[in-house]
Amino acid sequence: MTAESNPSATLKAYQDKITAQVKEAKTKLEELEVKAKDQKAQAEISAIGHLKTAKENIDRKLQNLKTTHEAHVTQAKAEIDADVGKFKSSVDELATKFKMHVTK
Repeated sequence: MTAESNPSATLKAYQDKITAQVKEAKTKLEELEVKAKDQKAQAEISAIGHLKTAKENIDRKLQNLKTTHEAHVTQAKAEIDADVGKFKSSVDELATKFKMHVTK
């Protein structure tokens, strides 16, 4: 049976891919949080809190994808992809700013 003839397998593969991407960014975020707390960097700690909320929203959308009507799956995936892209780039941006902040 191919993935195209088995929508649940396709959906599972998509969820696994997104979960791996989010997990990688979350690990980096956790490392940043430790550094930010060590240095009492309030702006970074606040930004980390917002990014944790964004990650929770992605997790929720990914969970809801299982019950999304087939006609809306493509749109739901597009929204999740956009959210994951923003999440990852925000984590990377924060990491870059934080490294600059640390070296000052």
